This record gives sequence, C-alpha cells and structure tokens, in this order.
Amino acid sequence: MTLSSQTLPHLIAVLWFIACWAGYTRYASWRGRDTACLASVLHLYRQDWMQRLLLRDNRIADANVIGNLERNASFFASSTLIILAGVLTVLGASDRAVSLLADLPFVQPVSRGLSELKLLCLAIVFVYAFFTFSWCMRQYNFAAVLVASAPMVGERNVSDQERKAFGERAARVISMAANQFNFGLRAYYFGMATLAWFIHPWFFMAVTAGVVLILYRREFHSDVLEVMVFTPTSPAETPKE
Repeated sequence: MTLSSQTLPHLIAVLWFIACWAGYTRYASWRGRDTACLASVLHLYRQDWMQRLLLRDNRIADANVIGNLERNASFFASSTLIILAGVLTVLGASDRAVSLLADLPFVQPVSRGLSELKLLCLAIVFVYAFFTFSWCMRQYNFAAVLVASAPMVGERNVSDQERKAFGERAARVISMAANQFNFGLRAYYFGMATLAWFIHPWFFMAVTAGVVLILYRREFHSDVLEVMVFTPTSPAETPKE
C-alpha cells in the first residue's frame, strides 16, 4: 500500500469536515434571514425584552439574566481549557495512545505521525471554541453596560425614537453574544465528531454528516422552536343569525 493510498482517505475526510462545518455555518446564517429558527426567533424575544426593560425602573432581574448568560459562557470556556490540557497531555504520550487505540476493535491502524496530526486538529477545534466563548463573555459584558446605561422611565430628555433605537441596539448586542455562544457549541459538536476520526476516516465523515443533521434539526425543526413561534389566538366568534 503506497503512502498516497494511506493518506488520501484522511485528506478527504478532513476536507469533508471543513466543508460541512463552514458550509452549515454559512447556510444557517443565510437561511435564518427569512426562515424561523432559534437564532431569529430569540432575537425577536430579545427585542421585546429590551423594550420592556425601558418600561420599568427596577432592572435587577435583567442584570441577573445577563450575568447568568455570561456565566454559562465562562463555564464552557473553562471546560475548554481542561479539554485542551487533556489533548496536549495525550499528544505528549502519543506512543502509548497509539498502542491503546490499536488494541480496540474496528480501529484502523495508523502511524504515530498521523495520530499526532489528528490530536493537533482536535486541539485546534477546541482552541477555536475557547476564543469563541471568551469573545462571547466580553460581548455579554458590553450588554451589561448597555443595560446599566438604559434611560429611566419618565426621563424627559430622551425621545421615543431614542428609546426604540436603544432597545434595538441592546438586543442586537445580546444576540451577537448569543451567536458567538452558538458557534462555540457547534465547535463542541464537531469536536465530538473528530473523535470518530481515530476509528476510521469514513466513519469520521459519516459522523460529521450526522452532526450537521442534528444541528439542522435542532435549529430549524425542533419542538422548542415550534413552541416559541406558536401564538395562541382566540377562537373566531360565530356570526349571529
């Protein structure tokens, strides 16, 4: 078996992985512009949230919500560092890792160099996730500043147009932070798919396609999306005879 025949399936699998990840991210952004999805529907809820925030003086609950969202991103950022530490530890003991994988059934035997390359790719995925979650945390900090600077009820030198513009601006900042959090979660999904690469490149491609289907199902056709877009209406009145 030549070197090219050994590496070609892995090269195809990596290109498929990148195409699926980048392609789905682009597709979800494009499709969400005119189709109800979790991101677009939640943005509408955030706009309602910011408009209602301007109608109340006590905004402690609003600050707590943003703080909780920031802590979620902080948790995943910290978890990502732990995962990276584990991956780098395995990378430093790649010989033992290769021998352990070789003893498992259905695992395609590969060279040490290729195994280290797989671990390096896995590390890159979670490095991307860390930077995404850390940027998400900063954007939630920006949102907290915006909430603190929101005009108070009855403030006469603020027009209705300015209040509306503030609500839209604050909702957009929170949605941008949420999108970064969503990108980080996708990195976790695709990082889990990368683990299948250690078994077989074709299995890696199949798992990657499965991750795309799961993400599409949850973002565009999930039960929670159906609940959020559902608006109960009163039954039509029957005409009098």
